[in-house]
Amino acid sequence: MLVCDDHDDHPLYKIAPCFIAEVLSPSTATTDQREKWLHYQTIPSLRYYLLVEADRLGARLLTRMGEARWTEQTLDREDIVTLACGDTRITLSLDDVYEDTGLLV
Repeated sequence: MLVCDDHDDHPLYKIAPCFIAEVLSPSTATTDQREKWLHYQTIPSLRYYLLVEADRLGARLLTRMGEARWTEQTLDREDIVTLACGDTRITLSLDDVYEDTGLLV
């Protein structure tokens, strides 16, 4: 999770995330992709939602394009995405996501 609001500083939870990443395990994938996603769409500050496969290389990035409009991108090994939250800019690739997991060849 990435939060760029300095006032969102509660030690146990955040109310204004800009980026949320979920690792999809077989037991939670359905919940993450349905119930959580329905809730996350209602968070005004959320701009990016990354769904990462747990047992193979694969990820989908959902990006807010407007109040109720999202785009979806399936990430390939060659893809590098830039996430912008406030003044923070992060570049991310599948190699970054899966670093030290043993799944990179």
